[in-house]
Amino acid sequence: MILETLAAIPTPQLAAFVLGGLVLNFTPGQDVFFASACGIQGGPRAGALAGFGVGLGVLFHLALAVIGLGAVMAAHPEALTAVKYAGAAYLLFLAWKSWNAGPVDPTARGSVRPWNIIRRGALSNILNPKPVLFLLAFLPQFTRPDYGPIWEQILGLGLIFAFTGTLVTMGYGIVAGYAGQVLGRRLGLVNKIAAVLFAGLAIRLVAK
Repeated sequence: MILETLAAIPTPQLAAFVLGGLVLNFTPGQDVFFASACGIQGGPRAGALAGFGVGLGVLFHLALAVIGLGAVMAAHPEALTAVKYAGAAYLLFLAWKSWNAGPVDPTARGSVRPWNIIRRGALSNILNPKPVLFLLAFLPQFTRPDYGPIWEQILGLGLIFAFTGTLVTMGYGIVAGYAGQVLGRRLGLVNKIAAVLFAGLAIRLVAK
């Protein structure tokens, strides 16, 4: 069982993993900026939903890492490049939609469509090949054969990392959502700000 396998990992090592994961979670990256952009555009609820969607995307990459497909993708740079450019194209599409969208009131009833925002968050993460490469590099550092099956260790540690990362990303999205409400009342530029963030993420994705 996964819980038994995690229990076999020494507490200091498991604590070091959680602490290291939290440091990485709190470091702003594409997921954080994406949730923040959604929060600025749609309010705190939209930011939280986007963060949740991003977390679902992380689970997708974790599944690839566990079954070995992540390693296969890492060995074929052309596949990673294709996914990366697809992700950039998707972000540019969101930027275009945001730039041309009309004024939005995040507090208005029906202004936030949960599934659409969750889907956007998940796709933004799934179409970024970097998470699976990160998981393949980060998680094995905390595994040992004597703790149990390696795949169970990777899955268990990955679920912990995904859980903490989702909470942190949702938090960023909520804070950005409240900031967006202030900006919306004062400037009416929330869609333009979100569009610039989405476009910046697309450029950042293909530039590295």
